[in-house]
Amino acid sequence: MRRTTKIQLMLLDNLVWVMVAVFFLLNSVFTPSFLSSRNLLNILFQSATLGLMVLGQGIVMMVGELDLSMEATLAFAPGLAILLGNAHGLPAPVCILLTLAIGIAVGWFNGFCLVKLSTNSFLLTMSTQIVMRGLVLFLVPFSLAKLDPVYTFLGRGRIGSLKIAVLALLLIYAAFEFLFRKTTAGRRFLLTGGNRSAAFISGINTGRIMIYAFMLAGFLASVAGLITAGRQNAVSNNMGTGLVMMAFAGAILGGCSFNGGMGKPIGMLGGTLLLGMLDNALTLNGVDVNLVSATKGALIFLAILLDHLRHRLTAWIMHRENVRRLISSSSAKGAGHRPQEKPAEGETPEKASGDTAKEPSGKTPEE
Repeated sequence: MRRTTKIQLMLLDNLVWVMVAVFFLLNSVFTPSFLSSRNLLNILFQSATLGLMVLGQGIVMMVGELDLSMEATLAFAPGLAILLGNAHGLPAPVCILLTLAIGIAVGWFNGFCLVKLSTNSFLLTMSTQIVMRGLVLFLVPFSLAKLDPVYTFLGRGRIGSLKIAVLALLLIYAAFEFLFRKTTAGRRFLLTGGNRSAAFISGINTGRIMIYAFMLAGFLASVAGLITAGRQNAVSNNMGTGLVMMAFAGAILGGCSFNGGMGKPIGMLGGTLLLGMLDNALTLNGVDVNLVSATKGALIFLAILLDHLRHRLTAWIMHRENVRRLISSSSAKGAGHRPQEKPAEGETPEKASGDTAKEPSGKTPEE
């Protein structure tokens, strides 16, 4: 493969980071106070919840499915855990583990029903989302405030000027980047999403992989719930509302596809940062709240458009490269099997070619 083709494919594969760099440079020039260290740390902190949602959604999209229930899990897991903790006098560390367990259980339920019932993930998780949101509204009609400091540490704690939520976000992304890029278990997610039948024939338990994907999504949604509850020092029934669409946008911008088999955590982090910078830039420039919402909707449309264009451009580049290879191989074969020139009339083949037949001793026949 030519070096130019490799560069083009690399740019398409990391398109989100090109967009992040361009957007960062533009805002550093035109947006006041954008480059201040305080504002940059604030972007990371504000993006922590969304970043975990993007990662969870991206993992599910890797296996070729969708999860609409993540935003409801974000509120349901901490809400139910705090209610059970208050009812039974459970300590804060146990409530944290219970929150994570509830998120994983919701993900397991989604994955199990999807695999065993062979249903549509969009409809299944939409129903799960509606049920959980209704339960949260019923169980938590008012906010659960005055949470234990241990429970809110993930969302409110800090080490110097670095907030724990930012550190947790970066560590989680680093762990999942290692999992999906360096381990066989991680590659099975992409293989399952790329071609489920071929992956099953090759020995991969695709049903189990799909359940694991939804369990990871539920786990990450519950961690996002811990961060959100810690930030506001309360659990409210509207936590996470509207985040699932932005999670889709961040995952697609980060390189995931609705067709499955694509995506990597480092790209999803780029999608998260792009969304976070956009929100921050609009706020610093004093854009109306309604226009902010419209801009986010336009960004979702842009993400879908980019997903389509990325596939088209990648297919075109690979087609062009294959055509070039075929032409090169045909030319090489033609040069290696070039037909001999016909001798002129009355001329022997030896004279036509300018060669003289020699005996093994190196002498000509006349000699």
